[in-house]
Amino acid sequence: MVTTGLRPRRSAALRLLVVAVALAGALLGGAAPASAHAALTGSTPAQGSVVDQAPEQVALTFSEGVAMGDDSIRVLDPQGKRVDRGKLRNLCSGSTVKYGTGLPPGLRDGTYTVAWQAVSADSHPVSGAFTFSIGAPSKTTAPVAQQEAGGGLVGALYGIARALAYAGFVLLAGGAAFVVTCRPAAARVRSVQRLVVQGWAVLTGTTVAMLLLRTPYTGSGDLSDVFDLGGLQQVLITKPGAALVSRLLLLAAAALFVAVLFGAYARAQEPREDGPGGPDAPADPAEEARRRKDLSFGLGIGGVIVAAGLAATWAMAEHASTGLQPAIAMPVDVLHLLAVATWLGGLAALVVSLYWGPPIERTAVRRFSRIAFGSVLVLVATGLYQSWRQVGTWTALTGTTYGRLLLLKVGLVAVLVGLAWFSRRWTARLTEVRAPEAEAEAADAAEAAEAAVAAPDDEEADVLSEKAVTVPASGTPTGKTARNGVEPAAQPMAAPAVDPTAEPATESATDATADPATEPAAEPAAEPDDPTRAAQLARQRTALRTARTKRLRDADPERLGLRRSVLAEASVAVVLLVVTTVLTATEPARTEEAVKAVSGGQSATANQPQVLTVPFDTGGPGGKGTARLDLDPGRSGNANELRLRISDPKGRAKDVPEVKVEFTLKAKKLGPLTVVPRHTGKGHWRASGVLLPVPGRWQLSLLVRTSDIDQVTEFRNVKIG
Repeated sequence: MVTTGLRPRRSAALRLLVVAVALAGALLGGAAPASAHAALTGSTPAQGSVVDQAPEQVALTFSEGVAMGDDSIRVLDPQGKRVDRGKLRNLCSGSTVKYGTGLPPGLRDGTYTVAWQAVSADSHPVSGAFTFSIGAPSKTTAPVAQQEAGGGLVGALYGIARALAYAGFVLLAGGAAFVVTCRPAAARVRSVQRLVVQGWAVLTGTTVAMLLLRTPYTGSGDLSDVFDLGGLQQVLITKPGAALVSRLLLLAAAALFVAVLFGAYARAQEPREDGPGGPDAPADPAEEARRRKDLSFGLGIGGVIVAAGLAATWAMAEHASTGLQPAIAMPVDVLHLLAVATWLGGLAALVVSLYWGPPIERTAVRRFSRIAFGSVLVLVATGLYQSWRQVGTWTALTGTTYGRLLLLKVGLVAVLVGLAWFSRRWTARLTEVRAPEAEAEAADAAEAAEAAVAAPDDEEADVLSEKAVTVPASGTPTGKTARNGVEPAAQPMAAPAVDPTAEPATESATDATADPATEPAAEPAAEPDDPTRAAQLARQRTALRTARTKRLRDADPERLGLRRSVLAEASVAVVLLVVTTVLTATEPARTEEAVKAVSGGQSATANQPQVLTVPFDTGGPGGKGTARLDLDPGRSGNANELRLRISDPKGRAKDVPEVKVEFTLKAKKLGPLTVVPRHTGKGHWRASGVLLPVPGRWQLSLLVRTSDIDQVTEFRNVKIG
């Protein structure tokens, strides 16, 4: 039998995994809230416009399908009072996605605020606000909460749950596939069993958490709303809610699959004594082989169906379900997820087998290597289609957040493939070790080690474990002389192959490798009558076997190299999984480019009225205060209106001798463009016709003078669309 690895030091493995988790945490910690996948592409009245008469309704146009309710569009008057009719109007026609709400007649002149919130077709919440004026802009506008939909604590928890759900699916589907297709004997390996069961538990737990978090995630943002049963009822009738419920039902079937995999299937892989009359001897070897084949076939078909169903719960509720060619994109997305799970989940199973399990056969590693190569080919084919569908152009690949994240993901996949190539080279160097007699002795020694007490005596175990243990080439233990009186040269002995399904409780294997014929028969040492001393001797023997086995294992450079390269693959895979999660929560490049085209080359967030609050202190008496600047509509090429209010530390309006505003665009060497607002009332100034010729990040400088000698200039950046 060919073995490929025994237990090494755990510290190196833990260090590399800590680095991977740290990188993953940095990516999650630096990720912004989920970007809107449906974007507002137009409105009636237009954002920042001034209309002569009150409109009959407010209508919003979106880049893709959205789900909205009666409270999704709210219109507020200058005092913050809601004035819309409270009923949603569906104005969709053909490919145009448009919703609105009615307005009553007789609205007074002033600036009105439109606040809206919806859930895009790919399950992500989206929200925004803009203003329009009737007759003329008013001095005040309604305050609107600044928290982005899907942000805050609820958004962070939902994002973590999504990432863990992907990880759970990869471990569940990929680990089970590794057992069925690459190494059936791993069904009896406890570390692999824990991996798959934990994957099922993580996926189940995160699915329930996401179902409960949907109400606050797409609505109020208040964590206490997870217990809102009315909101949960509304979630269940939405497409994302139906997908999560379907996932839970499929996980129930997956639980049955896992029970059979590690129950009947694992028992079918147990080695049986084929001697006549043996207690485990099968009645008919052919019948036993047929039973194993039927179990493998049934688990294979059932596993593919369950895994494909689980993958479809993502495809039916996220990017693939909307946009261009959804009928093709959804099956492609399912294939993509299955390939990811087969590759990365199988890699995780290989890692635990190499580090925390019994020896694994070379044939199993090579079989997984071939399957992983096929998975990479599927990933490349499906990834190219998805990239074309979501990005569209080469400029969007580098000019959008989605495109840059996609390039990062491609780079990580390339690194992972490179590490896999090194693993294949180490696999090719592995040598066969066939020793049936040694296997039996190793199994007996493993059982004896399991029965022994795990912790050796400190002083004596240390002495024993530090002794050099070598085995002569002839099989005679060091310190013994051959029968001709000449001591043969000593050399390290290759690790004997052991039963791959017999996982010892300690890192021990057999030390009974010497030929019995070369050793004179010795009377076994009498066990001491003192139970404490007997236990101490047992611990010492266990420590000696452990030290010897570990030294022999670590002396195998091929297996040590394979373990390290596979662990490096798994570490990169952790970061890759996090990047993929962030990518699915980012606005597709096609959508971002479409919004820019509609809004004149700028993103929708750039075309918002700009509001700045600037504290100041001129240093003299009464020199402290706060300036509030409103630039509406905050757009280039249009005449903007600048409104300025100065208040004292208590918030009361306050006059000052002089205020002056300047705009500078350093990137294009424009400015300073000076604006001197006119005084319109106590603490209030206004300037009309403020023209900023080009979009960009302008620097605003505000000069405030509170006396003949006390003045200060404050600087802020403002993004103009």
